[in-house]
Amino acid sequence: MRILLVNHFPLEGSGSGTYTRNIAVHLSKLGHEVSIIFPENSLDFSKPDGIKVHPVFFSGKEEIKDALPFNFPCFTTHPRSTFTFYDMTPSQKLAYISIFEDEIAKEIEDFQPDIIHGQHIWILSQIVSKFGRPFLMTAHGTDLMGYQKAPDFRMFADEAVEKASKIIVISEDIEQLVSDTFPMSKDKTVLMKNGYDNTVFFPMDNNKLEVLEKFGLSKTPEHLVVFVGKLAYFKGVDVLLRAAQDYQKRLNQSIHTLIAGDGELADELKSMAASLNLKNIHFLGHQSQEKLRRLYSVADVSVVPSRREPFGLVAIEALACGTPVVATAEGGLAEIINEDVGTLVPVDDPLALSSAICNELLREDKCKRKTKASRYAYENYSQEKIIGEMICIYEKILEEN
Repeated sequence: MRILLVNHFPLEGSGSGTYTRNIAVHLSKLGHEVSIIFPENSLDFSKPDGIKVHPVFFSGKEEIKDALPFNFPCFTTHPRSTFTFYDMTPSQKLAYISIFEDEIAKEIEDFQPDIIHGQHIWILSQIVSKFGRPFLMTAHGTDLMGYQKAPDFRMFADEAVEKASKIIVISEDIEQLVSDTFPMSKDKTVLMKNGYDNTVFFPMDNNKLEVLEKFGLSKTPEHLVVFVGKLAYFKGVDVLLRAAQDYQKRLNQSIHTLIAGDGELADELKSMAASLNLKNIHFLGHQSQEKLRRLYSVADVSVVPSRREPFGLVAIEALACGTPVVATAEGGLAEIINEDVGTLVPVDDPLALSSAICNELLREDKCKRKTKASRYAYENYSQEKIIGEMICIYEKILEEN
């Protein structure tokens, strides 16, 4: 098959970007031809081997000829853009739609895809739906947040849902949200797990000090807690900081908390950590997947304290590296984490979060738990094991068209 993937974000730095890259790579490994259209604000971006890429350039930190004169918009935030769809002026929205209409038309003409797979129930999926090609979408959750927040964008989502053959939903939580938001989606949704790239995330035997030195730390702590994700309100990093205030007192031991990610609340969260007089809190900024694998490999626990989490790919990536996860019982996380590989806690409860983290740090069966975590992730969520489901969906749509 020839598959065109279309996404609102670059291929790194967001859940849907990683999702798009992962399925593209695994489809290519099985002999399918894949092209991806996505926004970029840098000429120095990673290109997956064997995949045709069609970037649409926006203005970021570097000057790019013919780039749109604003950064690519997001639903919440991105490591390389805090400009949102809701910040767009009418002229910016028009320019955004116009450039993607032109570039998608060019790519369809050049690549001649058998099927088009849009990411997000949003503008680009609506544009794709106009070309009369077999077409499906994946709902990622932030698009549904956008639908509720911005009524002036709803016409794009409504039309995309009406014209799509299928809508992939990556958790039961999103399935319910799609059904509630778009009654016309009845009989179109297909529940399919989100997969991680097992060639990137896997258990490693690393020297803890050597890994931490690469992040600027000069000592090996007794316990290491990590958070990976956007520094946005719905990710609950402020709750983690309040939990840290408690677990540092409880254990009275050497505990370091590493926060990997960037976003609109970066400065505010750093100020909060200082005001709480927290020790050994390290803000690492955005990190590559390879560096995250090494970080997970030496961590004792990964924390996902989200107030809202449609799926939770970072939780699976941590588990794949053998790191138990403490997460909120919210959205897709409640479908992923079980007592064999981690702990679920209520949303917005720093003390419950602290207690669960302490319990993980003090467990006597840490080695067995790490093995269980990595095996569980691979058997249930590795992309190479579930890509066949995606291909079956494509084939069924093509048969019906």
